[in-house]
Amino acid sequence: MTRANGLNNDSNLTQQEWWVIRWLELLDSYRFKKRLERARNYAREGHVLSIEFSGSEVLAKVQGTEPEPYEVSLSLEPFTDEDWSFILQSLSEKAIFSAQLLSGKMPDDIERVFTDNGLSVFPFRLSDVNSSCTCPDKANPCKHIGAIYYQLAERFSEDPFIIFQLRGRSKHQILEGLRNLRQQQINLEETPLDNIEDTVNNTEEIEEKNTQENQPLDVQQFWQYQESLDPSLVVIVPPTDNKTVLDVLGRIPLAYEDAKIVKDHLQQVYQTVSQQGMMKALQRDE
Repeated sequence: MTRANGLNNDSNLTQQEWWVIRWLELLDSYRFKKRLERARNYAREGHVLSIEFSGSEVLAKVQGTEPEPYEVSLSLEPFTDEDWSFILQSLSEKAIFSAQLLSGKMPDDIERVFTDNGLSVFPFRLSDVNSSCTCPDKANPCKHIGAIYYQLAERFSEDPFIIFQLRGRSKHQILEGLRNLRQQQINLEETPLDNIEDTVNNTEEIEEKNTQENQPLDVQQFWQYQESLDPSLVVIVPPTDNKTVLDVLGRIPLAYEDAKIVKDHLQQVYQTVSQQGMMKALQRDE
């Protein structure tokens, strides 16, 4: 169970990534604006006590006027295993999608992957969202459910994989599926001739290694390693605390406005370098 973070100000709701805006557009279509304002206040003022996932369903507790918090549930219609099989196959064909998702960014054209498979990752209407609350208010969404909408929007901003979890696949399942598909593609690309060449190369490498081992120890080359790493043993994931080098280094010793400009620029640079590094690690050409 995780303690939900309060929303700091309105800019958190208006200056958001496109996938967060798509989610909040559902609420904007709701005609009872006063109810939305109360829901936003609940989210901002810390009334959301906890949010956790049970499979693809969101379970939350929201403190209302009663001593005991209200229990809220929210879910979308999950995609079938067959649907996800087609989606993962489409995602694996573009390494940029995997790189951007791993760096915490939703690819701009990722929706096309779903629409090409006859699906939509985002709900079209509020009626597409299954939600309930134990409060006496019969309206749906009530302010407690609305507060969970806003809190989920903030979670989406931090981790876009949460949107996919609402459709039935966790971050671990998606990444594991992509890794398996890439490994299958590598295996299919190998031919018997390749295997023969590999055997010959391995034999030559063993002979060369044995020769090197019989040579006197060279202190200057002691820390050098000439062998390639097994890619199946290398797992590349972003830091769990979402910190960058800039966060570790701390405040930039410049005037406030200058420091902000430099930090914004460097954040863009680090994000670009991270994505390009991920694509290089995936060893896929686009």
